[in-house]
Formats: sequence, C-alpha cells, structure tokens
Amino acid sequence: MNTIIYDASHKLDNSEKERIVNFIFTHLEEYGDPKSAVKKAIDYAVGDRPSLGGHVFIMEEADQIIGAVVINKTGMDEYIPENILVYIATHKDYRRKGFGKKLMEFAINNCEGSIALHCEKDNPAKMLYEKLGFTNKYLEMRLEK
Repeated sequence: MNTIIYDASHKLDNSEKERIVNFIFTHLEEYGDPKSAVKKAIDYAVGDRPSLGGHVFIMEEADQIIGAVVINKTGMDEYIPENILVYIATHKDYRRKGFGKKLMEFAINNCEGSIALHCEKDNPAKMLYEKLGFTNKYLEMRLEK
C-alpha cells in the first residue's frame, strides 16, 4: 500500500475537520480528550491569525486516516517553544510498526522552531518521543480552578 503524509492545515472544510476529530478521539483512547477539545485545537491550527495557527499533519493509506498530528503555534518563541504538539494519534491497527515515528519525523521536519508536548508518564508513546530527542526539562505544575 502507498502511505502518504501531508499538511492538511490549509484545506480543511468542516466535514474533513470532523473526520479528523473523530479519528483522533477514537484512537487516543484513554489518553484523549473530548471531541470539543480536539476540535478547538484543530480550529486554532487552521485559524487565520498569521502569527499563530499551526499544523494538522495527516497520514493516509488508501484514503483512510492512519495517523494524525495537531500542532499549535504558541506565539511565544523567546521564552517557551514556538510549537506545542497537542495531539498525535495512530490507528490501533498500525501501532508498533513505525508509522508513528514517520509521522512525528514529518511533523518535526515541517515545523519551524522547537516543539513542546505533554505526555502522561505511563503513555507508551513516551519512548518514541525520547527516541526522537524530546527531553523532560521541567516538572509541570498546574493550579486547577
């Protein structure tokens, strides 16, 4: 099969957004967020603010999504990374076969600037991020209101 990866950020209509939201929601399983949160991240990535925005990278095989990455620009490049990887999802039937790595490498190579991400300590994708050069520089602390 022929696998393609592309930046869909500039050509998403509402039905394509919904297809990507559903894919990410389904394939993130216990590490995911509500569909409304996924849609917000995609809407931010494809927004029309020149200094912000981001990317929606899609990996497809035979017109079926097998992987998706949503990266939002932070607009804060001098004091935190320029980009935050908000979501990455790989179809459950394609995991542990190198597709996630290829998708992440494409995303890294097609984003300007540094990339931050949040990963739960028990998420199996943590090993992939470390292999790609991501490090745990800080302890994140939050004040939930």
